[in-house]
Amino acid sequence: MVQIHKTADVASDQIGLRTTVWQYVVVLAGAQIGSDTNICSHCFIENDVVIGDRVTIKSGVQLWDGLRVGNDVFIGPNVSFTNDKFPRSKRYPDAFLKTRIEDSASIGAGAVILPGVTIGRGAMVGAGSVVTKSIPPHSIVFGSPARIKGYVDSLPNSESGPALPGATPEIGAVECLSVKNVTIHRMERFEDIRGTLSVGNFSSEIPFEPKRYFLVFDVPSIETRGQHAHHRCHQFLICVRGSCSVVVDDGHNRADVRLNSPSKGIYLPPMVWGVQYNFSSDAALLVFASDAYDTNDYIRSYSEFVELAREA
Repeated sequence: MVQIHKTADVASDQIGLRTTVWQYVVVLAGAQIGSDTNICSHCFIENDVVIGDRVTIKSGVQLWDGLRVGNDVFIGPNVSFTNDKFPRSKRYPDAFLKTRIEDSASIGAGAVILPGVTIGRGAMVGAGSVVTKSIPPHSIVFGSPARIKGYVDSLPNSESGPALPGATPEIGAVECLSVKNVTIHRMERFEDIRGTLSVGNFSSEIPFEPKRYFLVFDVPSIETRGQHAHHRCHQFLICVRGSCSVVVDDGHNRADVRLNSPSKGIYLPPMVWGVQYNFSSDAALLVFASDAYDTNDYIRSYSEFVELAREA
């Protein structure tokens, strides 16, 4: 049974079971709304809108043509969606841009979502943020423009916890993370009046023989890198200058590691989703790879990666 308040104006007959539509909501005829969804008062839903199951839409939200909302999404009060980058009165584009909110994402009160972006699965958008670009899965963003500040359910590595007085990481130490087969390595470091040298040996300390390397630098702090996994390729990352954060995800567990020393590296085996973000202005990230570049080795869809990880 669908519960529709007597003051609501609902023209659509495509509304799932146990969905509730509250006071003064307007739903146009073409809208599709799933089951167990709650639409609070004073919302407007246009024709070309698809809303999934178990969605919560708080008061004062307008959902315009082109919006696709997945399952288990939370949309806070007075969130503003848009669907035209160059609006003009009485002038309409041939087709409105598609904006996608993937499963289990949450959008805080008063956020503004520009058209044509995707808010990834499980992501969280802070209240009042202005989202101008697509948001990776499980990322936490806020600000204007919205920037990635962390990742949902990411466990920090041990260095992020309280440090013992005078404690320093042991040279040659290997730290195992909760993410499958991902390890943090401390390479040897030598200092004297001539400068500092850091060294790692293949394949005793760095656990594979590389066939390729690449450098990532001059990355604006708002941008992210990576956002993929590999079927076969192994990688080893060292931030040789400045700092950046690395999120690793095996489909079950997720961890966030800060690379901030040329003598600290992280090993990413195959079938681990990796994201690099929060680059300092001077950051230079060196990556060793076990294989030559092969576009077929990349898994670029997080949903596809999760399915493959579950099968494995």
